[in-house]
Amino acid sequence: MEDISDHEVAAAFRVAVEENRRIAAEKDGSVIDHRWVKESPVPKRLIQYIDQGVIDRIHPSGKSNWARTAKIEATDETGKATPFFIKVHQFEHGKNMVSSEFQSMQALYRVMPELVAEPIAWGSYVAEPDAHFFLCRFCALTGEIPSLRDDDDDFPRLIAELHKRGVSPTGRFGMPYATYSGRNPLYFPPSDSWEECFAKGLAAIFDMEADTHREVDDDGELRELREGIMTRVIPRLLHPLETEGRALTPRLVHGDLWDGNASVEVKAGGGGSQPRIFDGVCFYAHNEYELAPWWAPRHKMTGAYIAEYVRHFPVAEPVEDFEYRGLLYRLWAFPLLISRGSSIGPDTFRIC
Repeated sequence: MEDISDHEVAAAFRVAVEENRRIAAEKDGSVIDHRWVKESPVPKRLIQYIDQGVIDRIHPSGKSNWARTAKIEATDETGKATPFFIKVHQFEHGKNMVSSEFQSMQALYRVMPELVAEPIAWGSYVAEPDAHFFLCRFCALTGEIPSLRDDDDDFPRLIAELHKRGVSPTGRFGMPYATYSGRNPLYFPPSDSWEECFAKGLAAIFDMEADTHREVDDDGELRELREGIMTRVIPRLLHPLETEGRALTPRLVHGDLWDGNASVEVKAGGGGSQPRIFDGVCFYAHNEYELAPWWAPRHKMTGAYIAEYVRHFPVAEPVEDFEYRGLLYRLWAFPLLISRGSSIGPDTFRIC
């Protein structure tokens, strides 16, 4: 796949900025998008494509802040139930979201199929070309987070195994396309060093945040935060990882592994349970980047998961910077949180 161009990156960010403004306008009542008033049906053409013997039954399943989600009941040629999960977005922004999610889930499935539902397809409705879908195998999830265990299904051990298997085939960090965290695009471009890749990705997020708020007063606090992170924190914490004889191997990460993107599948017929991850925001990164959500006290998977993970994948040198790297990595989502109504807190400046 060819690297995404700067023009394409800029276009993706422009679409995201306009989408964020549209959402804000809908919330304050100044705009009503009537295309969201009635729910879009799942296209019959898609149902027929799945299987000739499909049971024409579709019902809501799962939760999403950004999409319609449903379970498609189907059977194969032997009469065995083969259900599917479908996620539907609207508008051009939604098309970008489902296509990048499909690529992320494909990447995870190729490396560790026991952790993810098999991705099947993505596409657009024939009758409603402004509606776009992502389709995968259905997993009956409990809604509970994967637990710490003393066997091969220990969740941190499985994530460590994902990182061990998922070595970049090109030897470079990043991905040649934008991925999406919620409605916001993330772009960590193909790079020869992790410091360069992370810095460019975080800079792009700050650029989008600044563009989103360009019509309001200049945000000096956000500008101060950006300056401190880009000129002091990133060089101080990431440069030592790849100097003085040290090296990092680019490894595939899920990219947003908080407790809302992981659960447990209960197998039919008393077949036990299996951890599952979904909503991937994948790229090739320093494997410790994956632990970012686990450093946040508000999440359910926290310090105990980090401690278990490093039993299976040792901390990178310099070891003494491990916690501070974790604080830096969890900041990748911080500008996105600002646009959702958050504010900058004291911990944000602690490492600046």
